[in-house]
Amino acid sequence: MAEITQRDGSWSYEDGRIRIVPGAKAHPVRQVLGEVAVPLAAVAGITFERDRKGGRLRLRLRDGACPVVRAAEGRLPEGADPYRLVVEAGREDLAEYLVAEVRQALLLEQIPEGPVERFLLPGPALPVSGGGGDGTAAFDGREVRLTWNWKGKETKTSAGPTTLALADLTGVAWVPPQGLENGHLRFLTRSGGGKTVAPEHDPHALDLWGLSKKEHTAVLVAAAVLVALAARGEPERSPGALDKAEAPAQLPLPPAPAPQAASADDPDALLRRLRELGELHRDGVLTEEEFSLAKQAVLRRL
Repeated sequence: MAEITQRDGSWSYEDGRIRIVPGAKAHPVRQVLGEVAVPLAAVAGITFERDRKGGRLRLRLRDGACPVVRAAEGRLPEGADPYRLVVEAGREDLAEYLVAEVRQALLLEQIPEGPVERFLLPGPALPVSGGGGDGTAAFDGREVRLTWNWKGKETKTSAGPTTLALADLTGVAWVPPQGLENGHLRFLTRSGGGKTVAPEHDPHALDLWGLSKKEHTAVLVAAAVLVALAARGEPERSPGALDKAEAPAQLPLPPAPAPQAASADDPDALLRRLRELGELHRDGVLTEEEFSLAKQAVLRRL
């Protein structure tokens, strides 16, 4: 097993899964999300970036594999990214060893880097809640409940909390606050609701002000709803479309067959893999070190 433990959290790799556990003082998004077990099939790549204070581990997932990444669309603050780990000085060798182990496994299992057709990670545990600004959103798998605080506009608070059944939802969008611009968490329904109304007046949306890191936890509610919509087979409205032309986008399709890895009782397949590794080495795709590590791993399985 390859493992590294830091104040920011811990990562370990064993038996085809990367286990990610947030540190005690990690960003609220990572704390609420909790431990994540990433299957190798969801991984597109892994890197370690050195700097004067140590460096950063980064896990790059295949497009569509993680509902949190899908909901965030690259807009999470760096500290909130569950697939990033700050590595302290003196621990760089452990980080590089973990990277080598994962890369070797990706090579041996021939995991493609392209997009997947379904979520390969389960998303946040239910029930999940998050938000800030003028209220809080909670999702239990059956319905979304939006509860307003004293800062909410009368257009929202006068009617009390808003409850939206999953069966009525067709999409969700999370936009974080940036600079002086507010963000929002907006839910799109079959009836249309207030999709053309500013989030501060829309009873189907939270207005996010960015006054606290905890407001970013609203992205986890969006991710959980995306998982539920995908499980229901409902065509999703893409996050970017909710505030534009409302053009529909396809959600993940039913599971595709996973690529079959060579098993320990299939020596012919392992021998073919050895030949493939030799060809990759001769063609300059693999370095001498990468070829040696991969070859040893195959030989151990013969």
